[in-house]
Formats: sequence, C-alpha cells, structure tokens
Amino acid sequence: MPLDPTFIGRSYPPTSSYEVSREKIAEFADAIGDASPLYRDVEAAKAAGYPDVVAPPTFLTIINLAAINAIVADPELGLDYSRMVHGDQRFTHHRPIHAGDRLLLTTRIDDIFTRAGNDFLNVRADVSTVEGEQVCTTNAQLVVRGE
Repeated sequence: MPLDPTFIGRSYPPTSSYEVSREKIAEFADAIGDASPLYRDVEAAKAAGYPDVVAPPTFLTIINLAAINAIVADPELGLDYSRMVHGDQRFTHHRPIHAGDRLLLTTRIDDIFTRAGNDFLNVRADVSTVEGEQVCTTNAQLVVRGE
C-alpha cells in the first residue's frame, strides 16, 4: 500500500528538549573514531573560539533518529518499517553545536513520491535552541521498498 501523499507538509512539534553534554559529545566522537581535542578538551575548544567543547557535524543523528522514528511510527502514514531503508542524510549547520545547548527538533514531511515501485519519504528537521536560535537543518530520505 503506497504512502499517503496527504501527509506532505505535516509537521511534528518537539516533544521534549535534548541537553547536549560534554560526555555525550565525547561518546559520539569515540563511536565515530574522531580524536579531535575540540570534542573533548574545553580549553582547546575555547582556544579555537568556541564557548565549550563542540559536537562532531553528524552528532545530531542521536536526536534526529528519534524524530524520524516518530514519523515512521505514525500509524496513519501506513509505512511498513520492515521494508524501509535510510536512503540519504544531510546536515546544514547554521552554527556549531556545543556542550550546554538545549535543543528542540521540529520535523516535517517535505515530500512523498513513488519511483520504480518504491515509496520515497523526504523528511526535514529544524533544530533550534530552546531560546529559538536556529542551529541546524537536517534532511533525510527514507525509501520503502515496493511489494
């Protein structure tokens, strides 16, 4: 059953905030094998002009995945998770993310279309601080294999 195109434009507001911590940044940097001192050493980050340690560019995957999963789990959309793969992911950073940021994600379905019998779902997440400063826009494409 194809995805419901009336979902194009549907927005999912944040359900909670995410506090970026030094520990989470270091754990993520370890997981991706990046030894940059900017991710672990406060003094190195400050010397580089940042207020605290900064997060690697793909760090937002941690909270972006939860937002995407909320859309995927929406029973009205009709997405069969067992047939889905993550086709693309992009990050447009408006400023670096650093320890101490409290972030909110608002996700939106930008497009739904079918190509070669497969459904494609384009999802955007606008990431801002709780104070309203835009820090990043993420774009993901999910592919649901046809039957």
